[in-house]
Amino acid sequence: MSAEAVDPSVAPSLVDDMALRLQRHVGLVPARGLGVVRRAVFFALLTWLPLVAWALYTGRVLPGGVDEPLVMHFGVHVRFLLAVPALILGEAMAHRVSTTLIPYFLTSGVVPPAQRGAFVRVVGSVARLRDRTLPWLLIAVVVLAWTILQPVAVGSEAGHEAKWASSAEGGGLGFGGWWFLYVSRPIFSVLLAAWLWRLALVFVLLKRIAGLDLSIVPTHPDGAGGLGFVKDMPKAFSLLAFATSAVVASRLAHDVMYHDVSLLSLKVVLGGFVAMVIAVCVAPLLALARPLAAAKRRALLEYGALVGTHGRLVRQRWILGEKLADDGLIQAAEIGPVADTLALYEAVRRMQAVPFGKSTLIGIAVPTLVPILVLLSTQVPIKEVLKKIVGALL
Repeated sequence: MSAEAVDPSVAPSLVDDMALRLQRHVGLVPARGLGVVRRAVFFALLTWLPLVAWALYTGRVLPGGVDEPLVMHFGVHVRFLLAVPALILGEAMAHRVSTTLIPYFLTSGVVPPAQRGAFVRVVGSVARLRDRTLPWLLIAVVVLAWTILQPVAVGSEAGHEAKWASSAEGGGLGFGGWWFLYVSRPIFSVLLAAWLWRLALVFVLLKRIAGLDLSIVPTHPDGAGGLGFVKDMPKAFSLLAFATSAVVASRLAHDVMYHDVSLLSLKVVLGGFVAMVIAVCVAPLLALARPLAAAKRRALLEYGALVGTHGRLVRQRWILGEKLADDGLIQAAEIGPVADTLALYEAVRRMQAVPFGKSTLIGIAVPTLVPILVLLSTQVPIKEVLKKIVGALL
């Protein structure tokens, strides 16, 4: 997929980082574009194919060879055939969202022309932060430490997904198990950590933009002072939400189908997980809360005074019958009749302190709930599950 030509000084790509450039250097990414399809296929095959090849060779794919053959471990297949490609394909969406919405701070006038230089400096500082090597070194160290220090015993939570690769006598793991634990799963962990880093970058960017002298319009019809376009920013993380949900749901599906775990007992876990995913993906929008809240507080006083003055003048003229020395305010076309002044105040009162709407929620909730829906359908009729989910969203 080709990346659109953009001005990086005002439209930084969220994914054009050191890791992408390294992959471009070795040929995984083309000179122009992101190469998400080729990378999705490459990493899916790298993480999944050696496991299946070894399991086929040793007779561990289908029931009969071992207690829990590879085919029964849904989490293994979903993690590498669905989640890994989703995390990579999601880079194209993150690139498009970031290079489209960030310049709109200027286009919309929220960042006034006098602040353009400061805006460019903010964007440049976040781009330099994106390009730093240290975050990727930290990701590598954390994933490596987690991989080495986690228990690999088949009976442990971490090692259970590799049970298909253990010897019949309960001994150590074969090649497939080691590849899963020390190659495949670390690759997934690095991809996941990279997305968490991108979430942090968006928060930093919005936080620094919030520190500029923004031109917020409290009566703007988007209900967010002119920042309503930012509601679409979390959509960059929709495939992250889907990938994490798919991994969790598929792992729990194995327990439900083969270890007699009740879906009812997972109700709190699933509810907490969905809430956590939505909260994490939407959290960067909180960076804009301070300027929006300040603008709303100020506007409530200003428009409250305007409505009060307008109302007193209307009363003097039409109720008390007094002649006004200056009736410019009630004659002003841009303010209009009493109903219009009240509408202005109501618009300010309804202004959101955080640019968050139903579309924001749906953009993250739907991809998160789809794998959960599949899990629930193993014990609950899909029609009933869909009715409850649609009812909750609408």
